[in-house]
Parts: sequence; structure tokens; C-alpha cells
Amino acid sequence: MSIRFRLSVMMLLEYMVWGAWYPDFSAYLGSVLKLSDGQVGAIYALLPVGCMVAPFFAGQMADRYFPTEKLLAALHLLGAIPLFIMASASNYDGVWLWMLLWALLYGPTLALTNSICFHHMPEAEGEFGLVRVWGTIGWIAVGLLLGIGLREGAPLLLGKFGGFDGMWLATGLSVILGLFCFLLPHTPPAGKSDSPLAFLAALKMLKRPEFAVFLGIAFVVATELMFYFVLTGPFLYAVGISPGSAPAWMAIAQAAEILMMIGLPWMLKRWGIRGTMMVGILAWPIRYAIFALGGPLWLILASLALHGLCYVCFFTASYIYVDQAAEPEIRASAQGLITFVLLGAGLVVGSWFAGFVSDAFSVVNASGIKTVDYTKIFLIPLALTLVCAALFVAFFRPRNPA
Repeated sequence: MSIRFRLSVMMLLEYMVWGAWYPDFSAYLGSVLKLSDGQVGAIYALLPVGCMVAPFFAGQMADRYFPTEKLLAALHLLGAIPLFIMASASNYDGVWLWMLLWALLYGPTLALTNSICFHHMPEAEGEFGLVRVWGTIGWIAVGLLLGIGLREGAPLLLGKFGGFDGMWLATGLSVILGLFCFLLPHTPPAGKSDSPLAFLAALKMLKRPEFAVFLGIAFVVATELMFYFVLTGPFLYAVGISPGSAPAWMAIAQAAEILMMIGLPWMLKRWGIRGTMMVGILAWPIRYAIFALGGPLWLILASLALHGLCYVCFFTASYIYVDQAAEPEIRASAQGLITFVLLGAGLVVGSWFAGFVSDAFSVVNASGIKTVDYTKIFLIPLALTLVCAALFVAFFRPRNPA
């Protein structure tokens, strides 16, 4: 098997494991286990916490002590255990505890899958997007598998086990991925540094003004991503789409993400890393400006496609930039650092902030009817992403690759 093929399968399975449980588990927790919204939110906050805590230690092990492919195999095989237990867990404490353990095992793999790709792709600008796109395809595929295939056949396939189908599927996928990781190309630790602590060396990258500016902007932009994830569904219903159709309409964003991933090599070659990231960061305020306008409906639905530019041109390009900016002996830890910012701290703070802003501009009348002023809500991320875009254009000047 070619290296690119193996890395593509790795990305496909990596995001299938996550996507198997993430979209529908909240509904299961509320309707079947009767957990409160606060308890469901606390459980869903654990994966970002895992992305904050674990990548530094996993990056340290990959940079200094263990081959990356074997570390990935161990994390996914061990991760199947808490997934297996959560599939039939019946109370909040059980789900919370095992979700925390799984998050600490899975969180580092999001950074390590990036670092192993960059290690084996000398021309990352031209190849990474074409490999990473399989992660998005995997997320969509597992949703279709659950929604169309397994759900109809659940009594014969997974229903006899009880519990949550998506978590059973995630368990099996985690085992398959863990075993497949032994087939990944060998990626030994660099281990060439005066400092034994690779994550501290990664943190020292913040001494570079351009990297500090980039990381600060990336954090703020990541917080604003949660306005899209948390509020887009309710907003679309408020502006007139039919009940239950939000996931189908939001698939426009996923389709655009796939197209942008495929086009990423062309954009990087034509515009460079700074130009590509600039296009991505400018797309954020445009989308939120359209949301703040509140119509027409066709324009709002069309603007969902901007998610492809927002995510791929900024987030995915950020991983490529960090790989270029980091010295070879700390690249796994550097990927852990950007994962900490984008998928960890940014999402945790963003979830709280989006909820706070939404509550601030919502009114519940005496009859219990809630009215939400989405124009004022989306003006907040519009303003913040505009400031980020201006700072990025004015101050971000990347150095030549390390």
C-alpha cells in the first residue's frame, strides 16, 4: 500500500470514530438516560478538555520516545475500552468518567495524525489537504451508515446489545483503526534536541512575534466557530426552514469543506500560506454579516458554503503553517499546541461565550415563549472576526519554513 493511501485510510477511520457518536449521543443522553442539558453539556465539553490536556504529553512521547504509529495504535486500542463501557452506561457519573478517559486517549490522536502525515509528506502544501479530506468524508459516511443502514437494521445488528448504537459502532471502529495503525509508515521519534521536554520547546515558539500573533488570532477565531456549531441550527429554523431539515441544509457546509480540501493545494501554490489563511479568515465576518442580516433565506443557505473557506483555508492551513514553523524535533508537540488552541481551549471558551451571548439577547415571555434576537447575537462574532482579520493582515508575516 502506498503511504498516501494508508494515511488517507487513517484519516477516514479517525473521524469515523468521532462522528459515530457525536451528532446523536446528546439526544440519547437526554431522551433515554434523562440527563439535564447541563449534564449533557458537561459530557460534550470533555473532548475539548482532552484536546487541551493530552496533546502535550503525547507529542512529547512521539518527539522523544516512541514511534508515532505505535503510539497511535495504543491510544486507539485503549480508547475502545471506555467507548465499549459508555455504549451501555446508564447514569451520568458513568458516562462522564468514561468520556473523560476516552477524551484523554483520543484527543492526542487529532494532533498525531497530522504530524505523521507531515512527516511523510515532503510537499505538505500539495498533499495534506488531499489526505485530510478523507476525515470529512469519514464523518459524513458514518452518519449515513447510522442514519440509513444500522438504524433500520438495529434490532438484528446492534439493538440486541442495548445502549447506544453509535457508541457500539465507535468501539468497533476504534479497534479497527488501532490495528490499522500498525500498518502505517514507521515514524521514529526525532530525539535530537538539547532539551528533553519537547512541549516546552514548542511553547518557546511563542517568543517569535509572528507566531504569537498567529496563535492569539487562532484562539479568538476558534471561539467564534462555536457560534456556527451551536447556533446555526436554531437560527435556520427561526428564518424559515422546515422542522428537522437543519442537518440536511448544513450538509452544504460539509460538501463545501470537501471541495475546499481538494482545492487547498492549488490555493496554497497560488496564494501561499499567508494568502490562503487570509482568504479563510476574511470568510468568517462575511458569513456572520449575512447571518446578522437575517435574510433573504436563499442567501443565508448559500452562505453555509463559506464554512469550507472558513475551516479549510484557516484551520487546515494552520496545521500546515505550524509544521513549517516548527523545528523537526518538536513537530509533534507543535501540532499538539495548535490542537490545544483550536480544538481545546478555543472550543471550551467558545461554547461558554456563545451560550452567554445567546442568553443575553433572548427573552422569555410570560407564556414561556422564547424570542431570540439573532441579529444582535451574530454581530458579536462579526465584530470579533473583523478585528482578527485586520490584525492578521497587518501583523502576520510568516518566516521561511524551519
